[in-house]
Amino acid sequence: MATAAGVSTATVSRALSHPERVSKETRERVLAAVEKTGYTINYAARNLRRRRTGSIVVLVPNLANPFFSAILSAIASEIAPAGYNVLIADTAQPPHSEQRILEYLNNNRADGLILLDGTLKGVIARGQETSSSLPPLIFACEWLSEDGYPSVRIDNSQGARLAIRHLVELGHTKIGHVMGPPENVLTVERRRGARDAILEADLEIREDWFFPGDFTMASGAGAARAWLSLKERPTAVFCSSDEMAFGFISELHRNGLEVPDAVSVVGFDDIEISKRFVPALTTVHQPRARIGRKAARLLLDLIDGDDEDRLAARAAGPEILPIELVLRESTKAVRT
Repeated sequence: MATAAGVSTATVSRALSHPERVSKETRERVLAAVEKTGYTINYAARNLRRRRTGSIVVLVPNLANPFFSAILSAIASEIAPAGYNVLIADTAQPPHSEQRILEYLNNNRADGLILLDGTLKGVIARGQETSSSLPPLIFACEWLSEDGYPSVRIDNSQGARLAIRHLVELGHTKIGHVMGPPENVLTVERRRGARDAILEADLEIREDWFFPGDFTMASGAGAARAWLSLKERPTAVFCSSDEMAFGFISELHRNGLEVPDAVSVVGFDDIEISKRFVPALTTVHQPRARIGRKAARLLLDLIDGDDEDRLAARAAGPEILPIELVLRESTKAVRT
């Protein structure tokens, strides 16, 4: 195979496992040799030589949430060509209890993990106590702020500020916020950004306009009922997830009120249905596919690297990807 391509065996390996590390010309020569010779990689033998399992585990807090679909698809598109199986585990479901997650943290069960759940600090700490070394860990979207594991994410606080500033520019002076789960890192950052932007606009923060939620449509509907019960209501509401925004809007519709006539609503995430919802949702766009690809590539690099590479990745800090506010039909200017 290497002879047919006119390169070394190491170059063949890099071209097939990490094509971004070789030149376009070299990659094309290797792929042409693959087609000519009918070469296939014996992943089982390769993993046995390297003492690897050939598996990557992705831990997700709620597989029913459509937010994760684009991320998981992007992860699989990067991991599979490198010869790894991808196992997806829902950390919220009983089969994936703390003991099962601890097993995934064992080098004998997985070559690396991508974690989309920022609530696993205690489990990871116990894994460190019971194992001499953990496989490489990469966080995507969520993170453990004080532990410094490599992560790929956005600036959630900045996303919230974009949402509030848009509402202020439309003339809204009474702005509410539907929050996520209380201890979630995303909730904390988005709430902080919302409050900062409201204060920057010299507007009042009303605690009764900050509604509890948990990222689900049901909690968004609950926030709408709370909004309906107020004597003085905010004219605009920023929801900490698209799902909560959908629940908020649909509950108002059931009560005879339409968005944005009754209240302007902004979401967060820009999941697929946001542009098809009625009204189409103004929301903060997360580059979910890019997050998945970046996390997968980083994990593959760490698997192929050594302890120094892993320490360097942790020291480098998080990779923050850009965001934008997508303007649609769920917000409008205040009538004067």
